[in-house]
Formats: sequence, C-alpha cells, structure tokens
Amino acid sequence: MSLPDIDRQVLVLALARMVDAVGNSFLIVVLPLYIASEAITPGTLSVSDALLTGLVLSMFGLFNSVVQPFAGRASDRAGKRKIFVLIGLAILTVTNGAFAFVGSELSLLAIRIAQGIGVAFTIPATLALVNELSTTATRGGSMGVFNTFRLLGFGAGPIAAGAVVSTGPYRLAIADVAVQLSGFDAAFFIAAITALGGFLLVTLFVSDPESTHADAGDDLTVSVLADAGDEQLLDSVFTLGVATLVMAISIALISTIQPAVNTRLDQGPTLFGIEFGVFVLVQVVLQVPIGSASDRHGRKPFIVWGLALLVLATFVQGLVVAPWQMIAARAVQGIAAAFVFAPALALAGDLATDGQSGTTLAVLTMAFGLGTALGPLSSGFLIQYGFLTPFAFGAALAAVGAILVATQVEETVTSGSTATTNVSDTGEIPED
Repeated sequence: MSLPDIDRQVLVLALARMVDAVGNSFLIVVLPLYIASEAITPGTLSVSDALLTGLVLSMFGLFNSVVQPFAGRASDRAGKRKIFVLIGLAILTVTNGAFAFVGSELSLLAIRIAQGIGVAFTIPATLALVNELSTTATRGGSMGVFNTFRLLGFGAGPIAAGAVVSTGPYRLAIADVAVQLSGFDAAFFIAAITALGGFLLVTLFVSDPESTHADAGDDLTVSVLADAGDEQLLDSVFTLGVATLVMAISIALISTIQPAVNTRLDQGPTLFGIEFGVFVLVQVVLQVPIGSASDRHGRKPFIVWGLALLVLATFVQGLVVAPWQMIAARAVQGIAAAFVFAPALALAGDLATDGQSGTTLAVLTMAFGLGTALGPLSSGFLIQYGFLTPFAFGAALAAVGAILVATQVEETVTSGSTATTNVSDTGEIPED
C-alpha cells in the first residue's frame, strides 16, 4: 500500500490509533460473551443478557457522542490538541484493564461510560491534528491513511479476541508465582496494554502545530439550516453528520445480536469475529486510494455512492443463511463505508474555519459515536420482530442519508483540482 505525501506526525497519530483500536475492538466481541458467562452476577438491573449487552455497548457511544462537542470546543479554545489525546488514552488504559476486576451489571456500565468519555477527549483532538497537519491537496489522503491504520487495528482486534477468549485460561509465572488468567482477563489486559502503547507514541512523537489557534467561541450549537442565499436548505456539515449517524447505525447493528447471528448461521465466536472484522479489513485496502481520489475528483460523489451501496449491503445481512454469505455481505458493507469515511471527514475539514477544526469535526465524530450507541440498541430491540427487521431498518436509514447528501451538501473540490474552501490552510504546515 503506497502512502500519499503526508506529514510524519499524521502517520504517528495513525499508528497510535491503530494499536489503541486493537484493544477497543477486542471488547466488542468479548463483552457480549463476558456478559453471557457466569462472570457477571445478576443484580440491580434484572434485565436479559441481550438487553444488558445493548446497554453496555451503547453507553460507550452515547457518552462519547455527548461529550465530544465540549471536548472538541475545549481543544479549540485551548489551542492545544495533544493533551486532550493523552487524557483520553490514559482513561482507556485504566478502564480497559478494569473489566477484569468487576462482576456486576452496574460496574460494567460505569466502566463503559468512563471509556466513552475517554474516547470523546481523544477523537476530536486527534482528527483536528490530522486536519491541521494537512493541506487541501492532501486532506483526503491524510484522512484515508488515518482511517486505514485505525481500521486495521479495529479489524484485527475481533479476530484475535475470539481466539484469545476460546483458548484460555492461561497460566503464567510472574516472579516465581503461578498466575492463572481466564480468556476474558487476558483480553482485557491486552486491551489495556494497547491503549498504553498509543499513549506512549503520542507522548514521544507528536506535538501541537504552531498554526493551531485558540479562537473558538462559546456557542456549542450546530447549524442545521444553510446560510441565507445558499442553494441548499440544510447546512453541509450538519448533513454530513446525519449521513455519518445513519452509516454508524447500519454498521453497528450486528454487534448486539451476536447470539442470534451465531444461532442462525450455526457458527461460533471465531466466525463471528471474522464477519465483524472483514468489514473493517476491506476498508484497510480502500481508504487511502479513495481518500486520495477525493482530493482530485471531489468528495461528494464518493459519499453518495457509498451510502447507496450501504443500503444494499445492510439489507442483505438480514437474508443470509450461511457464514460465507454474511462474510460477503459485511465485505460489501466495508466497501460502502470506505467510500464515506475519509471523503466525509475531508469535506468537513475543508469547510472548517480557522482554529475550529475540533468543533467542526466533532459534529461527524459525535454522530458516529451516537450511531454506535443507537445501532446496538436498535438491533437489540428490533430482533424480536424477526432477523431481517433490524437490517431493513438500517438500510432505510442509509437510503435517507444518501438522498440528503446528494441534495444538501456542497462540493469543495472540483475534478482535477484541490479543495476550494478551508481557511485553516492559510497557515504554514509545521515542519517535522
């Protein structure tokens, strides 16, 4: 895979996000199995395993999405990004390992809420750094590289998680003391170690660019309607946020209903891990070329066609009857998401005014976090009406997203040229 000409610090940020994503994605496979095991004592909530799984997975996305606008705005006002990234990674390091020491429903929810807050500190600041370390001619490629590394870790994690859990327990000798770890504990500690690795990489090799300005205002509201005189009715960044929301809901539907998927397809957790991971691994191949292509040929067409393909790929998942069919459907869904991820982030970055990258990009990352919360809750509720129902719901949302982007988003790149709108490019790109 050839990499576009981007700032070396973007590569470091991408690598740090990759190792952290390995640990985070472990939990998507491990937590449903952990909840279904005897390790969790039924208590105050008195809910089914499926609903508890939906709540635990959703708390992450819910608190992540709520806190992100405030964290993004705070990083803009401070004129600093690195410290916010480090705070988030430190929280993840502690909370990933904390799962090994709890056994109640409420403690699981509390840890997951803390993780959502931690990621809310990290994501807007990280993407703002990537945006500010890029130019209009390289922003799509930079976002593609960042997402490629992030998704590489996110795709490898579930595959490895199934193997780690199923081959436990593990016996270790530490200072001549025999220690036995369950498969679950091993997975939680691996997640903590990977987050720590990301923390160290950012600490040693990333610095705030001199062009970051501390001039964000106090208003946290998101513009819904376009400015007077614009051809569109809705604000472009808001519309991209809606499109990101429906995409996230569609791709997250499968996470809560792992038991139903495994029963329908007569498979175990390892195959489910492959089905979950193949979606991400497909994007690893496509993110960089698609992001770079959007620098030359425009952002909007990729986003629209990606959402249109997402309609088909999501609906088909409700019809599959064999593991290979689910793997194929998830692969197509990965292609669809690859068409949306980097171009949407790059387009929002193009539209960001000087010094407010964190605030602008937080609209999309907040939407993605909210989607990862609503997706599991939706499928956990809708699965009772039939296996197809949650996937049909996701497909319908993706169709709405495609229509909105096609009609309500302005283009910032003309074919064969570079982006035409971005005040932040007036500053110099910091030297490595």
